[in-house]
Amino acid sequence: MFFPEGQIRVFEYGRPVSMRLSYDGLYALAKHTMQQALLSGNLFAFINRRANQIKVLYFDRSGWCVWAKRLEKGRLLNNWNTVSTREMDWTGLKLLLEGIEPKRVRRRYKNSALTAQNMSPNAGA
Repeated sequence: MFFPEGQIRVFEYGRPVSMRLSYDGLYALAKHTMQQALLSGNLFAFINRRANQIKVLYFDRSGWCVWAKRLEKGRLLNNWNTVSTREMDWTGLKLLLEGIEPKRVRRRYKNSALTAQNMSPNAGA
């Protein structure tokens, strides 16, 4: 169950899901609402209403797999109003599994070429 981190696509479902769903129910949600290639090895993350449990569905070469995790304290998400069905990277999923809600971060520098030019020793001359 090891994934090459750069090649994994993770899709988070943007609405609360009953944790009673298993392979078939989660597959139906992913197929009809996310409209992604289900057999490509992508991961599909589903979170319950209280945001203290998560299930991740994916297809490996021989069949469907489901991971489940329940936090003992805290929540995976702060507010369902800000959540939408979206794609995230592997690092975002790892943070989410630890109970840290990943957010979009703006780049510190907008244009790296201008920054490199401004930092050169001859820039002020």
